[in-house]
Amino acid sequence: MPSPFSPTKPDRPLRRLLIIMALLVASLFVLAFVVAFAGIHLLGGIENWQQWLDDHAGHFFVWRLCLYAAVLAVWPWVRRRRLARDPQSHRQLRRVEVLGVLAIVLSEASNWLRLH
Repeated sequence: MPSPFSPTKPDRPLRRLLIIMALLVASLFVLAFVVAFAGIHLLGGIENWQQWLDDHAGHFFVWRLCLYAAVLAVWPWVRRRRLARDPQSHRQLRRVEVLGVLAIVLSEASNWLRLH
């Protein structure tokens, strides 16, 4: 099966996917800004907001662990589908897995070092 990035395949679905992903990322940034702005406003200032975030760091860690568990639960299904479509992508998937785990470990280590 040809790659979705091959020049012979129309790029319309890929363009649509990229637009949807860009809109999703932009929406998440807007949502994060609104939540941060509301939190700063409700707590009476940036210092209080930062203190609230520090006080609830454990809750956010548990939330991130739940997100990681959800991704881990879905990943085998995604992996099987990808390998069924393109059996040659085994090395690419392994690279994505290693880089994903590395990014999570480094991110959590950074958070831990900041708090301790």
